[in-house]
Amino acid sequence: METNKAVIGALLFIFLVVGANFVMYAIARGAVNTRGKGFWESITKSLYTPSKRDISMDELRKKMEELEKGKKEDTQTPRSRKDNGTM
Repeated sequence: METNKAVIGALLFIFLVVGANFVMYAIARGAVNTRGKGFWESITKSLYTPSKRDISMDELRKKMEELEKGKKEDTQTPRSRKDNGTM
């Protein structure tokens, strides 16, 4: 009698785990398959979409490059007439 209860408990546990995995698979599959796209296409698109932080960092990087270019141009141009020899 106890072995029957153990077998029933083990089977119940197995069905519970399999059922939970099936539900998680269905949820994940439904979340990934948006607008008829394939699984890999949706995954790669979600991995490579830039976030707001990435966009703001790109803007900051461009601004820093512009400032560095302006700084280099300022150092290359003469600052006073004395440097030109006109005074």
